Amino acid sequence: MPYDALLLLSFGGPEGLDEVRPFLENVVRGRGVPPERLDAVEEHYRHFDGVSPINARNRELIAAIRSRTDLPVYFGNRNWHPMVEDTVAEMARDGVRDALVFATSAYGGFSACRQYDDDIARARAGVEDAPRLTKLRHFFDHPLFVQANADAIRAVLTDGARAVFTAHSVPTSADAAAGVPAEGGHRYSRQIAEAARLVAAEVGLAEYDVVWQSRSGPPQVPWLEPDIVDHVEAVHEKGVEAVVVAPIGFVSDHVEVVWDLDNEAAGKAAELGMRFARAATAGPDPRFADMVVELIAEHVSGVEPRALGTVPSAGCTVNGAPCAVDCCLPATRPTRPAQRP
Repeated sequence: MPYDALLLLSFGGPEGLDEVRPFLENVVRGRGVPPERLDAVEEHYRHFDGVSPINARNRELIAAIRSRTDLPVYFGNRNWHPMVEDTVAEMARDGVRDALVFATSAYGGFSACRQYDDDIARARAGVEDAPRLTKLRHFFDHPLFVQANADAIRAVLTDGARAVFTAHSVPTSADAAAGVPAEGGHRYSRQIAEAARLVAAEVGLAEYDVVWQSRSGPPQVPWLEPDIVDHVEAVHEKGVEAVVVAPIGFVSDHVEVVWDLDNEAAGKAAELGMRFARAATAGPDPRFADMVVELIAEHVSGVEPRALGTVPSAGCTVNGAPCAVDCCLPATRPTRPAQRP
């Protein structure tokens, strides 16, 4: 076998109240985010005793992957323990020389893709005799990802409900940098729209919407719109009586999904007298682990890659080198998205 391990690389999340503030400071380090913004986000975590679901979901995914492959599976995060730097050091001590990396993001873009490349490069730079690390490709249009999301919608869809796909908003400048040229490259919003189209087709939805959530940053900076809460109000004014929200941009529940959708968007719907349901994320579906193993097999066994869409995809990198020099560049510092699982 040409590879001797798999690293599951994710965003990270706190698992107690005392971890919330240092975690958030890691997320926004170097971005000049004011303390009052962190205060507001920290308050969201207090509703859940400071525990983000993301680490638990990732451990469940790791267990599912281990049951499907003989490769040792390691776990590392960008922003909280287990930190990727520590995990790569552990891999080196264990004698791992050539490993694959599954990043828990289906899409391109700075935060969704290139920053994971940066994580890999940074972790390797700090470890003597670090293993070679090959990151697996984008999977937003993989049949198993599409099927898992489609069934999650079917499970909560009711007659007359409007399907609304949502993903993390980013500054429009960051979205433009996600593909070069913008219309021909793997622009983040274009991949989100393609995933929504494929899932809607699988469900048999003739109409649906694609909206955004979790915007942060200065109000004068343009971000992808409309916002999910504003959209719920807008469709209500058009006579829509029920919405089903599908977090297509996320593979796992975390505080951002639970707070922004199950709290804020659901609260707005209740205020307006609308029925509201939120579809599950794809990560816990057994087909998601099957998909990870299939992505591994593309490298280990030469399995032909499967993709349903026509939008360009990339993401496969070696040792943190981006797939193109000018691909998925960050926006200017004040406008980088501050995700907060």
